[in-house]
Amino acid sequence: MTAIERPAPVQPGEPAPDFTLPALHQEGQVSLADYRGQRPVLLALFRGLSCAFCRRNIASLGSTHEKLQQLGVETLAITASPVDRARLYVRFHPARLPLATDPTMGTHRSYGLPKGDITPQLMEQLQPMYVELARQKHTPVAESASVVEISRAIGQADGFEITDADWAVGSTSTLTGQFLVDQDGIVRWSNVEGAKDGLVGLGKIPSDEELLAAARAL
Repeated sequence: MTAIERPAPVQPGEPAPDFTLPALHQEGQVSLADYRGQRPVLLALFRGLSCAFCRRNIASLGSTHEKLQQLGVETLAITASPVDRARLYVRFHPARLPLATDPTMGTHRSYGLPKGDITPQLMEQLQPMYVELARQKHTPVAESASVVEISRAIGQADGFEITDADWAVGSTSTLTGQFLVDQDGIVRWSNVEGAKDGLVGLGKIPSDEELLAAARAL
């Protein structure tokens, strides 16, 4: 796909940018056009599967997907991992929702998700968040461990080996975002990681209650 980079995230009322991507939940590809005229769809755009928070959020979104289906809304998660790496991970950790991959992050750019460098200062600010995530996942790490060390430990516990190539890709990553698109292809609700809560909102996605409320408002 040819991505047009936007200066700001797509807003409610605007057309959702089209895409066609390799599917991980089925053979072949998946595109936004598959849903047009059929059902609304919640698009959830994530960083690569090397992101511990993204793996957690994709897993939790599986149960949300089932609740949204009861309201007539489908869900499609998009990760930025290389296709072969993503397919290997899903082979051993089947996703509970439709999943696609876009290692070029063209879809992320076309939806206007902000991109930022991961600086040493940001890593220092993120460190306590990674320590807390490791605690929640019952993964022992030292309180003084670096984000890289903690991420590798969590990855090992999750069955995902973090490589140097993963870190090279993640060093200029984007924020995550969710876009609720109606069956006519118009965005009706959106959320960008950290937009409301700043740093404390990083690594989080909206609650089931917020996502279901947005779906009911269609």
